[in-house]
Amino acid sequence: MINKLPITNNFPMTMLAQMDEVAVFQTAAFAYDDRDDSVTRNQRTGYEGQSNYGELNLGLHVNDNALQVLDNRMSLLAAINEQLASESSLDGQYGRINSIHWVSQVHGQQIHDIDATTLSMTPLAADAMVSQQRGRGLAIMTADCVPIVLYQPTSGKIAAIHAGWQGLACGVIQETVQRFTDSGAIQAWIGVCISQANYEVNTDVRDKLLAGCIEHQALSQEHIDNFATLFSIPSIDDKVKLDLPKLAAMQLEAAGATIMNDLPVDCSYANTHYYSYRRQTHMQQLATGRMALVIVRR
Repeated sequence: MINKLPITNNFPMTMLAQMDEVAVFQTAAFAYDDRDDSVTRNQRTGYEGQSNYGELNLGLHVNDNALQVLDNRMSLLAAINEQLASESSLDGQYGRINSIHWVSQVHGQQIHDIDATTLSMTPLAADAMVSQQRGRGLAIMTADCVPIVLYQPTSGKIAAIHAGWQGLACGVIQETVQRFTDSGAIQAWIGVCISQANYEVNTDVRDKLLAGCIEHQALSQEHIDNFATLFSIPSIDDKVKLDLPKLAAMQLEAAGATIMNDLPVDCSYANTHYYSYRRQTHMQQLATGRMALVIVRR
């Protein structure tokens, strides 16, 4: 499980990793506290027919108040810098970051090179970002899909990946890892996402995932041969439950990356501290927010 290390008692974010120049953060919908009674859980879950944006919605595309979302993003930047300042022995410009970058996520394999693109008010359509510059953060938004961040110590390059089932099928992990052209180990962290127990789909989704993994050579032949057993369990009405985080982990390993955090990660659906699109759908809510996995390089 992801280790809970609250930055403040009231801000919904945890630090997952911290090295000399790189840190990884996971945001949530609600801050962790000691209360877990039924009233508190109901407040976190929300109610049928309503939108549930929680305390730190970071998504501009879910019909929340745009000014509030932008304020949330600025609060996130401030909270990250506050934590970096308290953890760091470094001084000056390397002790903080100047910006967090976002993309308009499209469930594909498009990769945005932050360093090679002119800054724009409109985020580019992409499902991954890479950067080698200091003072930047890369944020991937999710509400069930698998978020991944990468770091290569030898080059200083960082990346962030949005890997829903479609991204896992079209090779977004492999495409992003291939942007690390220098030699040296690549470290990976997987953030909060939906667990196999709560991700029931039709068998055609599993079949499309298998076909994509074969096409993009995203897994070893042994894992391809045992795909159904490794990543799905039978459910009712000829449906299956898929293990997306396990599939993401094995794709990362096949691409040559080493996973640094413990698996399994927290389930976005089961844990009401997080946003979940599937929970929103099951509860017939109008909308829900988005959380982010963020990697920063000072």
